[in-house]
Amino acid sequence: MATDEAKRAHTDRMIAQTLRNRQQREQGYREQALKIYPWICGRCAREFTRENVHQLTVHHRDHNHDNNPKDGSNWELLCLYCHDNEHARELDDEAARRAGVSEGKTATTRAASNPFANLRELMEKSKR
Repeated sequence: MATDEAKRAHTDRMIAQTLRNRQQREQGYREQALKIYPWICGRCAREFTRENVHQLTVHHRDHNHDNNPKDGSNWELLCLYCHDNEHARELDDEAARRAGVSEGKTATTRAASNPFANLRELMEKSKR
């Protein structure tokens, strides 16, 4: 009985530590993304202020929450609604692939965009 309790306590500690690590990791990349990118949803272009920035989320383009390059190249800021929609589209796309319905998409196609793809070019152009 004591062994079961010890195992359960160990498991509980591991889960708690994993959750703390995840929260720290997320806080780190969220703060970085909010410093790098303008507070605008990359899909619907809704603008955010200090009062409502909590509704702006960081979306990982490759869906890997451990892939957090310092330049933010795997992130985009999305409002709660667009972020939910993005993940729903990804799930729909995966379900369609499993069902054999691809609508011309390949297995590597992801439901993601790059709203700031030419931002560097535009910034350099404005400096001239």
